[in-house]
Amino acid sequence: MPFDPRITMVPLGVADVAASTAFYEKLGFEKSSASQESVTFFKLKGTALGLFGRAALAEDAGVEDSKPGFSGVTLAHNLSSEAEVDEAYAHALACGATAVKQPEKVFWGGYSGYFADPDGHLWELAYNPFAENDENGFMQLP
Repeated sequence: MPFDPRITMVPLGVADVAASTAFYEKLGFEKSSASQESVTFFKLKGTALGLFGRAALAEDAGVEDSKPGFSGVTLAHNLSSEAEVDEAYAHALACGATAVKQPEKVFWGGYSGYFADPDGHLWELAYNPFAENDENGFMQLP
């Protein structure tokens, strides 16, 4: 197959790699030994998160490093209950995240809230009773 439909890494452009690394480590992410001063890698379940200098990542992609704003992309972390969403949200805020939307029941029948990391990347924490997680924490779709 010419294109295998999966995501192996989510690269984020950040203003300060060291500061963003410290934030994600506070959240509980473990830095990979493959990390360097200019890039940090975190191994996740089934994928990886990479923190790159924002200007360097834009240059690599051949695009202008434009002003941050809503890009149309959010990162999502699905949890197994509303209580787990509330607990994870409180933990993120304690680690320095910015509150964007307090967790609440939402129109599609689930429960979710949003926070922003130090560079404004939006994270959704959600409980979806229609696509629950398996025993390994992976969202199961019908």
